[in-house]
Amino acid sequence: MSLTPDFVMQHLSAIELKGWSPKLISGLSVDQGRVVLALQVEPALAQGMEPLRAAVEASLSGLEGVESAQVVLTAEAKPGSSTAAPAPKPQASPSQQQAQQPQRGGPIPGVQTIIAVASGKGGVGKSTTAVNLALALQARGKAVGILDADVYGPSMPRLLGLEGQSEAEGNRLKPKENFGIKVMSMGFMVDEDTAMIWRGPMVQSALMQMLRQVDWGPLDVLIVDMPPGTGDAQLTMAQQVPLAGAVIVSTPQDLALLDAKKGITMFRKVNVPVLGLVENMSSFICPNCQHESPIFGHGGAQREAKKLSIPFLGAVPLEMAIRETSDAGAPIVATQADGPHAAAYLGIADALLDQLEGGGKKSWFKMPKISFSG
Repeated sequence: MSLTPDFVMQHLSAIELKGWSPKLISGLSVDQGRVVLALQVEPALAQGMEPLRAAVEASLSGLEGVESAQVVLTAEAKPGSSTAAPAPKPQASPSQQQAQQPQRGGPIPGVQTIIAVASGKGGVGKSTTAVNLALALQARGKAVGILDADVYGPSMPRLLGLEGQSEAEGNRLKPKENFGIKVMSMGFMVDEDTAMIWRGPMVQSALMQMLRQVDWGPLDVLIVDMPPGTGDAQLTMAQQVPLAGAVIVSTPQDLALLDAKKGITMFRKVNVPVLGLVENMSSFICPNCQHESPIFGHGGAQREAKKLSIPFLGAVPLEMAIRETSDAGAPIVATQADGPHAAAYLGIADALLDQLEGGGKKSWFKMPKISFSG
């Protein structure tokens, strides 16, 4: 019998487990041997439902035709429930506000430092920056992994030339690897053309499983390629993941910087250090005449970093070679490591390591003059 949603539903209806009911199912996706199931539970019961979730996942994994199965718990508050919007409370003092900050999750086994790469909006080259920054950190001797946290638009499989689904050992997933970088992405769970029509709690649960149920192994740095914006998924990652800090990516124009400032504000509100600002698509140098054109402006992120008293990590040009290598799954730091464009990312990695290792502000606001010709 072929693996279809109806076939999977028949199997789920026949499962006999304490506490199990098909009524818990809030979403089901079946695609080329990959099954993703969402179970909606009461928020207060979510933690105690983990054994049931794992048992259902194991049952699906043993089903004929299933190559991989993932079961996620969602805990969506219902109107009128105790988890619905609470009544306004009196304004707390600064010390009380700090005490009320949500506790982030514990450390990830085998991972020393977790860094978020974020942007206030999409389309600024955040994922391209994240993958090349990871490769630049690797070039500086660090063991690096990437969590693609953009469930709706995962891009790491394409950027790193990775295909196929993730393998599982028991209830643990094995990250894929290319260019020496370990990677986990929703793109390894579903087909590239599949639209993820999930509500916020489903996304949060999937992200936590991709982070905490993966054998990352010994890593010096895990880069989290955050979704764009400052919505629920971003806030959940900032609150529940033990982030060492965040790197914000923006283009130079004022409109993009307005959104970048919102991202900076979000991280500050949840007490995540902002490690610096990167200016992407900083300028375009014509490959024929070498004339430099600030298509999106130039230096806007540097000036904004100075206003906000955060480190300016560096600038990356608007360059066709960066776009071509990214689309080809061969990032420029990995394939043209000695070139001038890779040098821009290596400089950003050096500035970031300087922040992480206590180097301070020695070059925060100096935009280096880099020649991108040749």
